[in-house]
Amino acid sequence: MRYQDLLSAAAVRSQSAKVTAAVRAGDGLFEVHDDALAACAARVAEVTLDRYPTLEIPYHSRWRHFAAPGVTTLERQLVERIDALDPMEAARTGFDLVIPSVLLDAGAGPDWTFLAPEAEMRVGRSEGLGLASLDMFLAGAFADDGSARTDATTLASLSLEELRDGFQVTESNPLVGIDGRLDVLRRLGRAMSERTDLFPNGRPGDLVDRLVTDSSRTVAAPVLLALLLDALAPIWPKRELSETTGVDLGDAWHYEPFGDGPASIVPFHKLSQWLSYSLAETLERSGIAVTELDGLTGLPEYRNGGLLYETGVLSLRDPVLVDRTHRPESQLIVEWRALTITLLDEIADLVRAELDAPDMLLAEILEGGTWATGRALAFDRTADGSPPLHLDSDGTVF
Repeated sequence: MRYQDLLSAAAVRSQSAKVTAAVRAGDGLFEVHDDALAACAARVAEVTLDRYPTLEIPYHSRWRHFAAPGVTTLERQLVERIDALDPMEAARTGFDLVIPSVLLDAGAGPDWTFLAPEAEMRVGRSEGLGLASLDMFLAGAFADDGSARTDATTLASLSLEELRDGFQVTESNPLVGIDGRLDVLRRLGRAMSERTDLFPNGRPGDLVDRLVTDSSRTVAAPVLLALLLDALAPIWPKRELSETTGVDLGDAWHYEPFGDGPASIVPFHKLSQWLSYSLAETLERSGIAVTELDGLTGLPEYRNGGLLYETGVLSLRDPVLVDRTHRPESQLIVEWRALTITLLDEIADLVRAELDAPDMLLAEILEGGTWATGRALAFDRTADGSPPLHLDSDGTVF
């Protein structure tokens, strides 16, 4: 294995499986309770049927957050904008919106909310982040000409004050990791300026023309992810791992029990994979087919991981660890995320059987689904819906 081989969904799945096998053998900080998997899957199936009784389930995508309950103005403006364009330009515009919007996610924290135009209630969490980024996009905050598009120069020069204003951040309305989010957007702007082979017009939407040709209106999801991992490699914080390997590995982490070298690295690429699901929907909205969606993995973040912890599929061998704060590079968080990848695949099979829906995509099960159940269980446990384990996030991982 080479370090470059870690830049794929297949590597996420295979390296996570190795961690899961080690934990199941008793060599980790967690314990896996296989006898709890069926009950967990049944809970997910119940929530899925409650949310989508006909089982017509959209992907777990950023597009869900552009239509938050009680907010119609922004969604209507977006639809009107895209409907007025030809299919390829509609896809490009969708990429212009979705790519920075997803990169601005990674968790809001319990105290931040956003008040959308004409809305009666403030919206928090991922829905609020999605609406805030959509509002900035439609207002022309990401384009030098003030239009609803995104260009490299504007992102590279975006100020903290502009981002704080767009997200309505104040001392009483704090957004976790806002500095990290701004840094990612600026890096995206610089990367687009430098990679003229991928971004000849200096906009995220240029990637559509790399994916879609006149001879084929079909895109394979793993190919989409591979392009994103290449195009976005420079935007991630320069963590120690990338410095020592010489490869921009992004959301990938050393797992100490596995020693050194490429085989000891566990990649997750959470934001890039969620971005892939979101861009897959963007392409399909423009009539471009996306195949091999199950070639991507589940998303290793605290809602899906929390589902496993809250339903007793996972427990800590040393309960004192639940009261400590853990960084993304810690063995505990790497294990938790790797276990989430593997066990989501296992739960997905059980959910398909429970719902008699053998062809249900993982992206639909996540939406139906595992993420919503994990969030509901978190709010059952605590008023602010915080994760069951304490995370020290820089705004670019979770």
